[in-house]
Amino acid sequence: MKRNGDIIIIEDDPDDWEILLEAFGEVIDENKFKNRVLIFEDSTMVVDYLQESKSEIFMILSDVNMPRLNGFELRESIYKIPSLCKRCMPYIFLTTGITKEHVTKAFELPLHGFFEKPTSFSDYKKLISDIILYWKVCLAPQ
Repeated sequence: MKRNGDIIIIEDDPDDWEILLEAFGEVIDENKFKNRVLIFEDSTMVVDYLQESKSEIFMILSDVNMPRLNGFELRESIYKIPSLCKRCMPYIFLTTGITKEHVTKAFELPLHGFFEKPTSFSDYKKLISDIILYWKVCLAPQ
């Protein structure tokens, strides 16, 4: 895991993009982190990007409820590719409409976190800050 690598966000809702990009931007600026944030609206493009990109990835933050390829299917796709699995990229769900079934299914996968989208901007910033700071100090294979 590269602590200064890219943060990949997979989110199909443009309203949520704005909030996420603003919150990540503020957290990154306030903490002087060097991470770049990339957002994908179409989850089907993520696996190809990860396989083709030479960029280091710090973490992947994914919605669950997406058309075409949902967050569970995307996680399974990434995990089944040995070269991607070995890159040690934390995969975290950030979603709305959480059900007991979603949480159970999520933790049947190799997953690194499951969070409900906050309702206020300050709560978004706090959650994002906590997630980033945790992974900045967490030990992982390089």
